[in-house]
Amino acid sequence: MSTYGQFCPVAKAMELLDERWTMLVVRELLSGSTHFNDLRRGNPKMSPALLSKRLRTLERAGVVHRSTDDSGRSSYTLSPAGEELRGIVEAIGAWGVRWIGELGQQDLDPHLLLWDMRRTIPIEQWPRTRTVLAFEFGDTAPRARHWWLCVTGAEADVCDVDPGFDVDATVAGPLRAVTEIWRGDVSWAGAIRSGLVTVSGPGAREVPRWLGQMTLAAVPRPV
Repeated sequence: MSTYGQFCPVAKAMELLDERWTMLVVRELLSGSTHFNDLRRGNPKMSPALLSKRLRTLERAGVVHRSTDDSGRSSYTLSPAGEELRGIVEAIGAWGVRWIGELGQQDLDPHLLLWDMRRTIPIEQWPRTRTVLAFEFGDTAPRARHWWLCVTGAEADVCDVDPGFDVDATVAGPLRAVTEIWRGDVSWAGAIRSGLVTVSGPGAREVPRWLGQMTLAAVPRPV
């Protein structure tokens, strides 16, 4: 770990936290991910080797606890020091919403978008029977064009291969448009009314309620 050579507590904290990907790993842990593969799904462009390295660094620093079950599978949870970063991560996210609004093409990722939906949708708003939403991103490569979000009871899962279940509603539109809705840059009502996206199927009217928007979508934008 590189150092700034300063006694300042800000500098000492940043020696740990400003290494590439570190705060995004913390973000995933704060969002409820506890296993290595789930942490990777939340950071799909991060290599497994680098994720392992960052977890070891956070563990040595006392920010993360690692435990192993009887099968040898590791789980990662935040220590009290790690949990104390929640307010910092939320503040950085709110600042990003307010002042870093532009999305580049490299920022658009259907895998990450569906994974973020999967872990934060208001699942209590969904029917108790299995409910399937299909997503069609017409502007992406064919292999990344079709996705499914399947919710059964209190469990949600993301599929990039047709799960073979009846689809209750389909959301179709450019990946950028659906991402902007999820971020709160555009409302569901406005996007549908303008034709930015289309929502079809027997459950179409319920989709905005079922999906909602990401937590940070509620952050007020500058006037």
